[in-house]
Amino acid sequence: MAALSGGGVASSGVSLGRLARVGVVAVAVAVVTNVLIRTVAVPVFGIGEGFLPLGVGPTVLFTVWGMLGAVVAFGLILRFARRPVRLFRRVALVVLLISLVPDVLMLFSGSMPGATVAGVVTLMVEHVASWAVAVGVLTTLVGEE
Repeated sequence: MAALSGGGVASSGVSLGRLARVGVVAVAVAVVTNVLIRTVAVPVFGIGEGFLPLGVGPTVLFTVWGMLGAVVAFGLILRFARRPVRLFRRVALVVLLISLVPDVLMLFSGSMPGATVAGVVTLMVEHVASWAVAVGVLTTLVGEE
């Protein structure tokens, strides 16, 4: 069982310091990826400036918060799960699917000015990109199960 000892090292061999370092890399890669996605998508698909979720600021902010959540979740899973990679992949997939629901609802609720199919699909692509980075980078800490 992967448990963090008093010294801050999981029995899987992952120290809290390593988790933090890899977490910073994962956050940075996800931010750069999502900013690139929005930078290409906005002019290519003619997404209006009125669609605030695709501004650079919101893209960076929400990516950082989501990825920090992923790092914390992975750290907790490392501590308590027997098969942390397997569990994290499952949890991350469920969280990804849940994160897409508000995006889809934007199209039908009229609550977000400027929401278009192209804008919402771009947000969904950003979510998938962040999920891929989180799962890909963080799970390399403990290897495949």
